[in-house]
Amino acid sequence: MKNTLLGKTGIEVSRVGMGVLPVGPNQLALPVEEGAEIIRYALEKGINFFDTAQYYRTYPYMSRAFRSSAKEPVICSKCLYGDYDSMKKAVEEARRNLNRDYIDIFLLHEVRSGDFKLREGAWEYLTEARDRGIVRAIGVSTHNSDVTEEMADVRECDVVFSLINYAGLGIRKGDGPGHVQDMEKAIAKCRAAGKGTFSMKAFGGGNLTGEYQKALNYVFSLKQIDSVMIGFGSIADVDDLLLYESGKMPSDYNPDVSKKKMIIEQSDCEGCGTCMKACQSRAIFYNERGLAQIRQELCLTCGYCAAACPVRAIIMY
Repeated sequence: MKNTLLGKTGIEVSRVGMGVLPVGPNQLALPVEEGAEIIRYALEKGINFFDTAQYYRTYPYMSRAFRSSAKEPVICSKCLYGDYDSMKKAVEEARRNLNRDYIDIFLLHEVRSGDFKLREGAWEYLTEARDRGIVRAIGVSTHNSDVTEEMADVRECDVVFSLINYAGLGIRKGDGPGHVQDMEKAIAKCRAAGKGTFSMKAFGGGNLTGEYQKALNYVFSLKQIDSVMIGFGSIADVDDLLLYESGKMPSDYNPDVSKKKMIIEQSDCEGCGTCMKACQSRAIFYNERGLAQIRQELCLTCGYCAAACPVRAIIMY
């Protein structure tokens, strides 16, 4: 596995990173030992960069995986809250539960348009944590091209973690949908400003897995991106990516997606109803919490709902 420096942070990461969300309780809810084995396997195979977040609840998986490996991981975590005290608690929670003196990278999680200024308390704590050495680099994760572009001009920002895929699934600009070209330019601007850049959702939340190599070819062709985070839910997922990265994958290979189904992440859904309007089979309904949910017996896995969702709450897994 090839490694690269993440911007000017001095942090060396694998060209491919592992998103840990899929193994945890928000998605596959694997037993801790099983999920930890996938993480450990990826680390042993040369993937040293791991992305998690406070709300993913995956620290137990990571802690167990890293205890059983002699290799040193690079850890990125994130917090959704915007105030000083909440960010402080989030960083301490990560250090404690992962048994680390420091966390390599800590981010404001899912920053939207106009959000950065509203979360100045959390940002203030992150800058202090970096000065104290308990965090090595700070930045934001975002689905928005305008936020990505904004970060290029924020001197204190070390890294930017942006959503991009060839179909533009999930990209936002302001309060509306964004475009791939806008995000490409925004990431390039960050890279030119010396920020470390890494990307998420190469498969658009699983919806592009049926065009596996097309999706990967696109994101790995972007020279402005240092590392690509891929969500792995099985050892087979890791092996597929390693085969692709080695250049030995047959040109006609695609993973079997016949058993995948559409899922609406309840922690992300805002109950706006956009997905219902896009669903031609009337498979989506409001549950007792006022959030969208899918009747699997009616779902055609066409993916139209995922493309329509403004907050990328719909995935295929």
